[in-house]
Order: sequence, then C-alpha cells, then structure tokens
Amino acid sequence: MLPDYAEFEQAMGLDWYRMDPNLSFLLDHYLPDPADRAFAEDHVARFGSLVGEVIAPRAEETDKHGPALRRYDRWGYDVDEIVHNASWTENKADLVRNGFVSLETYAGRAAPAVVGASLSYLVSQAETAIYCGLGMTSGAADIIERHSATAVGDDMVRRLRSLDPDEAWEGGMFLTERQGGSDVGANTMRAVEDGEEWRLFGDKHFCSNVDADVFIVLARPDGAPGGSRGLGTFIVPRHLPDGSPNGFSIRRLKPKLGTVGVPTGEVTLDGARAWLAGTAAATGGQSADAARDGRGINRMMEMVNGSRFGVALMGLGIHRRSFLEAAIYAARRSQFGSRIDAYPLVRETLVDLLVDLEAGMAVTYECAAAERTASDVATGRLVRRILVPLAKMRCTRMALGAASTALEVFGGNGYMEDWPMARQLRDAQCHTIWEGTENILCIDVRRAMRGEQAHLALLARMEQALDTAAGHKVLATTVDTVAGALADARTAASYLESASDDIALLQSRRFAELLADASEGALLVEQAAWALDRDG
Repeated sequence: MLPDYAEFEQAMGLDWYRMDPNLSFLLDHYLPDPADRAFAEDHVARFGSLVGEVIAPRAEETDKHGPALRRYDRWGYDVDEIVHNASWTENKADLVRNGFVSLETYAGRAAPAVVGASLSYLVSQAETAIYCGLGMTSGAADIIERHSATAVGDDMVRRLRSLDPDEAWEGGMFLTERQGGSDVGANTMRAVEDGEEWRLFGDKHFCSNVDADVFIVLARPDGAPGGSRGLGTFIVPRHLPDGSPNGFSIRRLKPKLGTVGVPTGEVTLDGARAWLAGTAAATGGQSADAARDGRGINRMMEMVNGSRFGVALMGLGIHRRSFLEAAIYAARRSQFGSRIDAYPLVRETLVDLLVDLEAGMAVTYECAAAERTASDVATGRLVRRILVPLAKMRCTRMALGAASTALEVFGGNGYMEDWPMARQLRDAQCHTIWEGTENILCIDVRRAMRGEQAHLALLARMEQALDTAAGHKVLATTVDTVAGALADARTAASYLESASDDIALLQSRRFAELLADASEGALLVEQAAWALDRDG
C-alpha cells in the first residue's frame, strides 16, 4: 500500500498518473469496454506527465506572482485589463491545446465522463485555480449550446471549445451579489428587453475568472416576480464585436487567501448587451416567456451542479497532492535515527490519508459514471442529483483536513511558503465555500429528497453495490457494517420526511454525513469485491 518514496525529492517533476495506482484501478473498474479503457490510458497517461512535469512547476510561480488589475492605459482611458504572470498564460495555453477544455474536439470522439474527471483530478493536483477558469469555460459552452440557437451562440461555442490558444475563449459565471450571497433570490441585477437582445444593469460581487470572454449571468427581467423563480439566465460577452467593453467594468480584484492565479473581482454591468439562455431561444428565437417562465434559475443550476462536481475533483486533487508530498517527505526525513515513515503513528497517518482519498474518489467517480452504473438513465440522473452535493461536501472537507495533516508531517517546514504544503492548505480552504458551503449543500440534499425522492435511488444503488460482495467471506463483516449504515439512513430519511422543518433542517448535516459515509462504504466494498473477482 505504501511503496518506498525515498527515491523522490518532491512530487513536482514526476508522472502523476504512474504514481497513482488507484487512478488506474478506477479506470479499469468503470471502463469495462477495452476501447474506452485504451482511450483513457492514452489521454490520462498523457496528462499525468504534462501536469506533474510541466504544469505543476509553473503553478508554483503563479502563486507567487498573482494577477493585477490595470485600470487605465497611458492615455488615461479605461481598459480594465488583467495582467498575468507568464506562468499562468503558458499553463492555460498548454491545457487548451491538449484538449483539457474539449477532449472530444481533441480526440475526435466522445469521451467517457470518468476520463474527463481523471484529467481534472490530475490538473487539480497542480493548481485548482487554473481548473476553476477552464472548468467554467466548458460549463459555459454547454449552457450556450443547449440554450441558444443563434449564430452568435454557435460562434461562442466554437471558440470556447477551440484547441488554438490564440483563438480560444474562456467562460465564467456571475451569480453572487453583495446583498444576496447564498440567497440568490435576493439578487437585484436588472435585465431590460431590447428587441431580440437584453441589457443588464447592476453589480456582481464574486466573479471568478473575471477576464474571461463570455459569462453566464443571473439577472431579473423587468416585470418578473421576486425570489429565485423570477431570475433569468443570460449570456454576456465581455466585449462587443468592435472590441470595446460591453458595458462591463471591474471595480477591484479580491485579495484572496488562496487560489491566487484565477482573478476574482467585483463587476458592474451598465447596459451590457446580453442574450437570453432559455428553451424558447433554443427552439428558434428569443421570447419574453423564456425570461419569465420560472426556470431561469434551473438553467443556471445546470452549470452550478457541473461546477460542484468539479470542485469535488479539486478537493480530491489537493488531497492526493497532500498525501504524495507527505509520503515523500516522510520517506526522506530522519529523526531519532530512523526515517519517520518507519514509525507506526506516521505510517498510520499516511494510510488514513490514502483511505480517505480512495473513499472520496469512489463517490466522485460514481457521480461521473452514474448513467452507466444505474439501471436506467432516469435513475442515474437521480443518483447524480443527490450524490454530487454529497461528494462536494465530503471531498472538500477531507481535502482541508488532509492538507493540514500533511503539513504537520512536514513539521515546521510545512508552515513555510518555500515548501509545497502552505499553498495546498490555503487553496483547500476555498473549496468548502465555492459553489455552496456545507450548510447549503446539506439543504440541497434535503431538496433532492423532498422534491425528487433522489435518496431512494441512491440507497438502492448502494444496496446493489453491497450485493456484489456476496460469497466473499473476507468482506462479510464490512458488508454487515455498511448494510447497517444504509438501514440507518433509510430510517433517518423516513423520520425526516415527517419531522418539522426546524428539526429536519437542524439534522440535515448529520443526515448528509451519514449518507456520504454509507455511500463511500458501499462503493469501496463493491470495488473490493470486483478486485477479488478479477485478481483474487
């Protein structure tokens, strides 16, 4: 379980795919088709060396030289230009030309979701900030492709999925306003209809990848009701076709604790030209009905849920990097006459880090593969609906703990910025917040239960996973333990359905934690049974 890491100086410079047997194992497990597995091997292996040997060293440079806002040119004209260190732009260019944003374009065929997840997991080990920007680019392309049938939308999608760094656009999304925060129903940004287009007016408070080229933005059309159901989703380019600003100005960049590379700012839109993202637009022309049909928030949530899955992968990436750095350091550090990884407490620490990581990867990869592993597409969608917020909650919290634990393995060196763990700890804290805090995620799990009974699909899937272990005596005790947790989850769900709102909300975190524990346990048992069947 713990090979000898003493031959390595640090994680940077290594092939991170070859160093990660669990990643190969998951690809074997979730890709039974030989052609899919060969496809994964080609591309995940390619990224393992690219990220570990090229992207990661540059990411360290980016963290030391973050972006700056250049507000005016030398003539005094507003330019609102973000100036980046070359390490950031070179990394993005390499990832774009290697198909990170659009592997389908690069490879000329559909890519299984677990392959895309694996590339994101590897990139996140180097730097989650860069995945933030490029991940939102892919999400913006998906929203525009599904919800805009205009020629403008077609050109945006083409550029967002381009493999040419000189032509490629980046995407972002603007939800949060100062008075709203998690309560997006309090948003006040106005959308005013202007013929076949719209004009947006107002401020957004947390805008990551703020120098992207096109944004997906929540705004309230004039005449729409209050609350989240009155919001519409709009497509907003940063510049007009002549290159002038599209009613877009950056008020300031945020002085962030971590994820330094990706610029996050406060933005004012003053008459910004926009297109409606809605079903009416996708079926042949703009319509005010699509702006006020009560489903604008649902369209935005398509991108948010995809981003939540991406943030879970960010947590896994930081967790894996933290384990690898700690394992290498512990193998090279001697105290009291022995390597510290020879001491039982240190070995237990490393094994615990690894097991928690494999548990998090089990639930997150199940999210990616849900439509393949479920009995039908509708059931797979329900499993993913509830498992994505659970995975995001679990993986980001575990990553923060892993970064702290790994830093402690380094002792005083871990606290120093010239060693690798300080940045991992700073960055990890961001991801418990991005795309919803734990409280918001627990409430979303409750919403998936009450509105769609999604927990029943998830529990059935986990019971199916346990069934695969039948006949393996070595797993019997573990199966009984996990089966007991699943039974507890069913009982708790039944209780919460009839409990008062105050009690149900108070217990929502405990229930979500129980459901995450049981899901991780069931999937690890399924993987163990599969390994026993294949390898003995």
